Amino acid sequence: MYHYLRFPDFRLKALTLSYDDAPIFDRRLIEIMSQHGLRGTFNINSGRIPDLNDPNRRNLTPEEAVSLVLDSGNEVAVHGFRHLHLSGIPMAHAITDVIDDRTTLEKLCGAPVRGMAYAYGAYNDEVVEMLEKAGIRYSRTVHSTEKFDLPTDWLRLPATCHHNHPRLDALCDEFLAIEDKNAWYTKPQLFYLWGHSYEFNDQDTWGIIERFAERMGGHDDIWYATNIEIYDYVTAFTSLEFSLDRKTVYNPSALDVYLVIAGKRVVAKSGAVTAL
Repeated sequence: MYHYLRFPDFRLKALTLSYDDAPIFDRRLIEIMSQHGLRGTFNINSGRIPDLNDPNRRNLTPEEAVSLVLDSGNEVAVHGFRHLHLSGIPMAHAITDVIDDRTTLEKLCGAPVRGMAYAYGAYNDEVVEMLEKAGIRYSRTVHSTEKFDLPTDWLRLPATCHHNHPRLDALCDEFLAIEDKNAWYTKPQLFYLWGHSYEFNDQDTWGIIERFAERMGGHDDIWYATNIEIYDYVTAFTSLEFSLDRKTVYNPSALDVYLVIAGKRVVAKSGAVTAL
């Protein structure tokens, strides 16, 4: 008897965004996202301190960035203290760049910071192993799949596409057209968009994200979540423990998990055994 994940409230689809470097243009981006109910993750390199006296400064301070992101209900994540190319430097320097950033951001957030995006998209197997030991649970790459599959390797996390992808509109059409139709074998779908908000300013392309937010926001069948929320939820699903006869399931996590099992909707309650 097969079981398939559904997102909270039995939604088939989820959408998340990931934006890097904490430029001042994140203010406008987050305003657009909030207007349409979109949520996501902002990857901050906290060692880059802008000159507050520079009238042309392009970056938020770490304090400004963290406050902006958390106050809007989004997620703060690591991007390297000095935004270093982790696969091109000695591992001791790479470790320091990640740990220093995580430590600084956690002090500002008052909570664990567990997510990350690779600066320049640079990583290798040694970097991935280091992140596991540093308590990083996922890290986004710059790879575009043009698909909506759930991640299978969270420390080599790809995206659906960058916001400048030539097929962005077509991918939006494909995603919005997906329907559950009560088919128990339909797998959950994730649209993951990434980029830098300064690109909208420098390329005069704010219309791209405005159209995206207007089209993709406000749908009852889509769960709008941060990267870490999706990671935690999928991890809770994979931690479910089924009895051998498949008549009960135990959920050891702190999250209720929504499932479809042979056409039947089931909520595996947090910390409880649920009859199937």
